[in-house]
Amino acid sequence: MPNSQLSSEQLPKHIAIIMDGNGRWAKAQGKPRVFGHKNGVTAVRKTISTAARLGVKAVTLFAFSSENWRRPEEEVGVLMELFLTVLSTEVKKLHKNNLRLRVIGDKARFSERLQAKIAQAEALTANNDGMVINIAANYGGKWDIMEATKAIASKVRMGEISLNDIDEDLITQHLTMADLPEVDLLIRTSGECRISNFMLWQLAYAEMYFTPIYWPEFNEDSLIEAVSWFVDRERRFGCTGEQLKALMECN
Repeated sequence: MPNSQLSSEQLPKHIAIIMDGNGRWAKAQGKPRVFGHKNGVTAVRKTISTAARLGVKAVTLFAFSSENWRRPEEEVGVLMELFLTVLSTEVKKLHKNNLRLRVIGDKARFSERLQAKIAQAEALTANNDGMVINIAANYGGKWDIMEATKAIASKVRMGEISLNDIDEDLITQHLTMADLPEVDLLIRTSGECRISNFMLWQLAYAEMYFTPIYWPEFNEDSLIEAVSWFVDRERRFGCTGEQLKALMECN
């Protein structure tokens, strides 16, 4: 099949990724879990770069779920410091490449220092019109729906809307990422086959791709393989990695 038969329109517009397996990858190498988290940053860089070159509109990365607070205190502390460091070092590169960074989730539980760094990073890239990178941090799908429900209930109480105005579109408008396409492709690494309270509403019609690869090993070819699988599912006939790489060169 010639390359010309594959267009950007056939690719997922919004890719969500549950970045799983950092700890197990580190353990397999006789290293502490923190070693896995730090190496996971490299996989994030590769994923963002590849997705941008493919012309994807948005990538949402599940960095820290609301359930992750149950992890050992030391590991949570290291994750927060890593988050701060990555925000500081990476946001200028994202800005230079016209990418927009947003952090979604309940940020109130983070330290003031981290909240300030998040606000600074979002403000720097706010006017960029390239790919949107959502970092889901202290995020849960149930929390997202609950917050939307509260906001709508408040508007009903204030008389701004009536009960009959509440429909799927209205709920969608009050969720995080309301301005982005719903997720087309969900990727989860490390062989786990569940969505772990991630973007429950936005994943309603997503194709779900589960790979045994641990997150620190996820690279350009891994993402291309996932997108090829997605195109095959959508079109019902083959798509090759070579075609996708040719499309990336065109973009």
